[in-house]
Amino acid sequence: MNEEKTDNKELLGLPKIDKIIHEPARLIIVAHLYVVESADFLFLKRQTGMSWGNLSTHMNKLESVDYVKVKKEIVDKKISTSVHLTDKGRSAFEEYRENLRQVAEALW
Repeated sequence: MNEEKTDNKELLGLPKIDKIIHEPARLIIVAHLYVVESADFLFLKRQTGMSWGNLSTHMNKLESVDYVKVKKEIVDKKISTSVHLTDKGRSAFEEYRENLRQVAEALW
């Protein structure tokens, strides 16, 4: 039997779900960033409960697709890292929410 890969867009005519955002850790990061202008890593670490390494890894993934912009600067002789959603990231999250809503309506 030959199994073909199908993306979820073809599955029952449902909209495609952004797999970058859909991963739970990245979803919580993007959701927090969506409601603020920017946030520092410490805020995100506290809000998500992630370790520094885990948060950094997921942030790198989001940055690699231009969903977030990471800015490092020196504040009071310490490095401060802040993050904000890019316009692309904001649009991707809005599309993700709409597509997820459509999936939920179609299935329930």
